[in-house]
Amino acid sequence: MDNADNKVRLSLERPWRYPVHMDEPKLAADEAAQADGVRARIVAAAAGLIASGGRDAATTRAVAAAAGVQAPTIYRLFGDKRGLLDAAAEHGLAAYVAGKSVREPHPDPVQALREGWDMHVAFGLAHPGLYAIMNGDPHPGPPSPAVAAGLDILRRRIRAIALAGRLRTSEERAVTLLRSVCVGTVLTMLDEPEKQRDPGLSEIAREAVLAAITGEAVSPGSSGPGGAAAALRASLDRTAVLTGGERHLLEELLDRIADGE
Repeated sequence: MDNADNKVRLSLERPWRYPVHMDEPKLAADEAAQADGVRARIVAAAAGLIASGGRDAATTRAVAAAAGVQAPTIYRLFGDKRGLLDAAAEHGLAAYVAGKSVREPHPDPVQALREGWDMHVAFGLAHPGLYAIMNGDPHPGPPSPAVAAGLDILRRRIRAIALAGRLRTSEERAVTLLRSVCVGTVLTMLDEPEKQRDPGLSEIAREAVLAAITGEAVSPGSSGPGGAAAALRASLDRTAVLTGGERHLLEELLDRIADGE
């Protein structure tokens, strides 16, 4: 048999002996599933390192070792360390956003926004490493899908306040103001030792923003014993009848009353 006949025979036999064209879709699917599994393992490893030691703990070498992969695999899947950190933050935020989206909002739109603020602050204080990645290092470009989903929830809650006729500024300004103050509040609290954090700071900032965008003074700080204590504390410089020790003790007591402790 000459070479021409041999080529014809092989071309006729190949589809039956080597059905590559039949296995290619399955092979591609298997490779994609394997890549997704490796990616998920790397993200979980990075998130774990960030939770235990902050963003500095999630070095490429440490993440690769924890995930059982080589460092080039991380660069191939995420591009660079920024991409890896964004993916880890998105992983941690995804469950939080999913929980917010399925939770039935309060029928009062302002109260619903108030509860959303409290959930956001609670997430930030519970996940300082992830929160710092998401908000403490701004960089150009579109937000991650999880961050975008959270912003969508915020915009819908602001829209509900507007539809109720209770918004006193533009929706976009309300979103920007609320987001900037809430994020700033969380970052400020994270910057302080946990035992020295002001437990009432978040509530004061929240009510100030709500008053600014709705014109509704829900919790005026000048009423009740707290307001009276703050006023007396500010007036101590006008009296000289107290000793140094008495003044120090009174200042401490008035501060505690004013802060609602």
